[in-house]
Amino acid sequence: MTNIDYKLLHAFSEVIKQQSFEKASELLCLTQSAVSQRIKQLEQNIAQPVLIRSNPIVATDIGKKLLSHYHQVQQLESDLLPHIHPEQTSTPLKVSLATNADSLATWLVSALSPVIKEFSIELNLALANELKTINKLKNGEVFGAISTHETTLPGCSVTKLGEMNYVVVASPSFKNKYFKQGINTESLLKAPGLLFDNKDDMHTEFVKNEFGLLPGSYPCHTVHSSEAFVSFAKQGLAYCLIAELQIKDELADGSLINLLPNTQLIRTLYWHRWALVKGVFKKVSDAIIESGINVLN
Repeated sequence: MTNIDYKLLHAFSEVIKQQSFEKASELLCLTQSAVSQRIKQLEQNIAQPVLIRSNPIVATDIGKKLLSHYHQVQQLESDLLPHIHPEQTSTPLKVSLATNADSLATWLVSALSPVIKEFSIELNLALANELKTINKLKNGEVFGAISTHETTLPGCSVTKLGEMNYVVVASPSFKNKYFKQGINTESLLKAPGLLFDNKDDMHTEFVKNEFGLLPGSYPCHTVHSSEAFVSFAKQGLAYCLIAELQIKDELADGSLINLLPNTQLIRTLYWHRWALVKGVFKKVSDAIIESGINVLN
């Protein structure tokens, strides 16, 4: 392939984004057959498949690289167009980044607030486990990701933000009911814990490493919200690992108790982003770096 046909990449991107040839064709104002032909043409041009026609539709390794390239080109174009057509600057700039739920619940909104107020931005925050957010950057879904992944990706830059400390907490009533004799293997087999989702290995790894219990051998609620973790704990429904940054007031007023004051789980967070970030994207990136370093150190 001597040249990249961005018309074909656009169709490919919409099929992956919409997870449907039919929906992609509607958005592109094309027939399904025409969209399918564009994907086939793209695959012929590079002599290998770009997606796997499954449920969900997934990009191949080369497909992910093409998507990442296409989205970076879109970013550069979005930054350039206002200088070419200043009369069209009212259109919000689409900015997508991946974050873990705990950063979103604590410091990230405040970090982004000044940039969102200054510029016309349509923000898309993709939530994922801090171990998994990096995959969204690899796949080209976002321009940056807050992650515990340390190694720099090809074509990207990385900055260490700092450490997020997690503590095991519960309400006084929960402690009196389940942990009068302290946290141990026997009490954990009865006391309900709290998971963010079925990919939440922070809690399960902690219990396994500290107490030798395997996932599924003890009770756990599943709640997809960092804020709800605090509510569950305060209302005496579960014990859980919560970012200390999120519950400073609750620890201070005694509504939550640190059950293991001599034990902490520390996650180091890094900000990964495309190496060629410019314009508003760079301002978003700089805001995350400045605020992250300030809060997490």
